[in-house]
Amino acid sequence: MVEARSPPLAAAPDGDTDPDSDFDSLCMLRRGLRSTSYRRAVVSGIDFSDTPNVKKNSRMSQPNLKAVVEEKEKFSSLGRLKLRKKKSLKGQGTFDREETAVLYQNYKEKALDIDSDEEVESRDRKSDERIVIQYRPLRSSWSQLSAVKRKGLSQAISQEEKKRQEAMFEVISSEHSYLLSLDILIKMFKNSKALSATMTKTESHHLFSNIADVSEASKKFFKELESRHQKNILLEDISDIVEKHAKTSFDPYVKYCTNEVYQQRTLQKLLSTNASFKEVLSGIESNEACRNLPMISFLILPMQRVTRLPLLMDTICQKTSKESPKYETCKQALKEVSKLVRLCNEGARTMERTEMMYTINSQLEFKIKPFPLVSSSRWLLKRGELTAYVEDTGIFSKRTSRQQFYLFLFNDVLIITKKKSEESYNVTDYSLKEHLLVAPYENEEISMSPVRNSTPMLYSRQTSASFLFTLTIRNNYAGEEVEILLGADTLNERARWITALGQSSDRKDTDRTNLTQVEIIRSYTAKQSDELSLQAADVVLVYQKVNDGWYEGERLRDGERGWFPMECAKEITCRATIEKNMERMGRLLGLETNV
Repeated sequence: MVEARSPPLAAAPDGDTDPDSDFDSLCMLRRGLRSTSYRRAVVSGIDFSDTPNVKKNSRMSQPNLKAVVEEKEKFSSLGRLKLRKKKSLKGQGTFDREETAVLYQNYKEKALDIDSDEEVESRDRKSDERIVIQYRPLRSSWSQLSAVKRKGLSQAISQEEKKRQEAMFEVISSEHSYLLSLDILIKMFKNSKALSATMTKTESHHLFSNIADVSEASKKFFKELESRHQKNILLEDISDIVEKHAKTSFDPYVKYCTNEVYQQRTLQKLLSTNASFKEVLSGIESNEACRNLPMISFLILPMQRVTRLPLLMDTICQKTSKESPKYETCKQALKEVSKLVRLCNEGARTMERTEMMYTINSQLEFKIKPFPLVSSSRWLLKRGELTAYVEDTGIFSKRTSRQQFYLFLFNDVLIITKKKSEESYNVTDYSLKEHLLVAPYENEEISMSPVRNSTPMLYSRQTSASFLFTLTIRNNYAGEEVEILLGADTLNERARWITALGQSSDRKDTDRTNLTQVEIIRSYTAKQSDELSLQAADVVLVYQKVNDGWYEGERLRDGERGWFPMECAKEITCRATIEKNMERMGRLLGLETNV
């Protein structure tokens, strides 16, 4: 992929850091294993096979070897022979070497590390002639390019300008890596006749959508970026190119992201019901060209790439002087890619919500006055089964029995049902959300009567619902006030229902600066509508912490709210990093609301 270099396996000196990085010195001692920044931006939401990370100051353990003389001419001729088989690009050829290229699934954007301004360039080291096979880094940074070293550009410019060059080069090199992955997706999977033979044309369209158009847009974008890079290794700017393509070339991303709900459903169906598809797919995935990566890791790349662009551009903005004319150009490019992300998110969200709305509406049976559920402005917040404690009044005493209710909570209405089957529900009550009051119930002691007509399994499930809260409906479908005592199976489920039922616009006024921040150390895919899908290195602001291991938080990059397991995150304690994260959130969300 990117021009590779071949340093010996000796450890680099410890002093290879940015001398003017006062910000880093605040937090250097505490950092350790704690990732406290937006480093790596938005990486894949899937755990792939362990890919070796090239650490700058590491040394591999090795046995003592006898010195051997490196036959440089022999090995250089082998290199020339291999390169003849490649069609070289014109110019400096920074991106010619694709045989060792990093696919985008394993690409980590170093320029997105807002917590660390460490010197990217390694110190020059003499080659160890005793070693013939030398370790090659996965990819180069701008300061590691041979042309940059040969001209001494790193020493000729300021540290801030060097960081700006690194950030701009990161956009180009990551786009190249992304393009290589798209090429594999199209050649190995989409164009596979064997795979196409196992599914219908409709299934194939839902699976791959307009990925060819997305790839063409990426090729045009990369071609212009690379041309700018080849004209002058010391880049003047790339913001104008980013802005231009975000405005005119990236529409295919919106269509692709909008199709995501069909894509996921189709893939899941094919894997679970089509043995031929599964067998052929497994064979393709094991092909050396795919690097043993699953097809889904390729399919989700456009969504991942489009969300990284604002973060990459924001990094360039940070490294550009506000007095420079380039700063305004960069801000405009950031505004356009932020708008693109918003359109992609809205497209995917609208399609998913519409699909779910029609599905739920078809499953509801109204024995009471019907409610017109389907609406373009309505979406599902949360659904699930809860135990209702109903008071039975006898002649001499009051007893409480249990009933199972299944609730569908939308952004503006609550539908209360009793579940008949997995795809059928009898509606017993409903109310507009504005008429609901909810509160935890502290008195856990309830006098229970035997459950009528219940199986042992049902009774066991019901008795576990010991986390109680009260729901008051001030005006139900019949215009009556109703109070219900409900029980959830877990502490976090109770917290999530109370939060969802009681959500209001007032929460938008919360002072974010005092909230705990966490960085995601393991990706998480949402399993319920009130959960938050997260990718490694995401930063989240925590609004609630529940003692059985769950957070409710807001994703820094786009302001999305939801619940996620605490085990996926590590708290950020460095004050300087917390403040820098808040600055970034203000820039990104401020732009989104003004596009």
